[in-house]
Amino acid sequence: MNRMPVVFVGHGNPMYAIEENEFVSTWHRLGEQLPLPKSIIAISAHWETRGTAVTSMLHPRTIHDFGGFPEALFQIEYPAPGDPELALKITETFPDSMIRTDESWGLDHGTWSVVRHLFPHANVPIVQLSLDFNKTPAEHIQFATKLSAFRDKGVLIIGSGNLVHNLRHVSWDKPDDEEFAYDWAIEANEKIKQLISNHNLNELANYKLLGRAVQMAIPTPEHFIPLLYALALKTESDDIAYFNDKTVMGSLSMTSLIIGSNQIK
Repeated sequence: MNRMPVVFVGHGNPMYAIEENEFVSTWHRLGEQLPLPKSIIAISAHWETRGTAVTSMLHPRTIHDFGGFPEALFQIEYPAPGDPELALKITETFPDSMIRTDESWGLDHGTWSVVRHLFPHANVPIVQLSLDFNKTPAEHIQFATKLSAFRDKGVLIIGSGNLVHNLRHVSWDKPDDEEFAYDWAIEANEKIKQLISNHNLNELANYKLLGRAVQMAIPTPEHFIPLLYALALKTESDDIAYFNDKTVMGSLSMTSLIIGSNQIK
């Protein structure tokens, strides 16, 4: 089997799970182009733990980890199966890291709100890998590199977060204005993309030193760390292709990328 690509998705507003817009349309097209995976490893911004955990249940629940949205969003279920065998293999890959299996979490909206558009038949098994909030960004990168072997075993690895994610500055009154973004959000998004293009993981790991715009864009790390997981899996032969490269509501970047896009149709 050819090496699977790696995807980082800017997941944005939970409402995109049930809305149709240009971002969702792109997710649909991407799902049609990707080779069908045997399984998915998802790293979502919305599961932080002490230490690292991986879901290992046969039937992960759909977690509605948000509030204040229409009832229709809470009615969505994404009944993809889990993959206990894959979860066990992941724990065996990190014998010294005290990674544990988890039977309680499931699929949070950072995963299912996107994956339900990529694979609408819920026919691909999924495990979620948590973010250890005690790890530094550099430690996350080092940890993520050990997942690379799964790319050669038919596993699609998806990071889900946002390059720019500052909820305090979101303009909720402009949900459909695709042209509105704060200057600092645009600056940060472009600076991060330049570092990605140069594969400068060291500066990305030290994002707090990249100036005020980036500090505004990443006030907390959880939406940024899944990007580092994806980038840590890039090989010299992998190219990078961007999609959904826009910032919405002032301070949320939808910018997404495929690593190894030569592996898709």
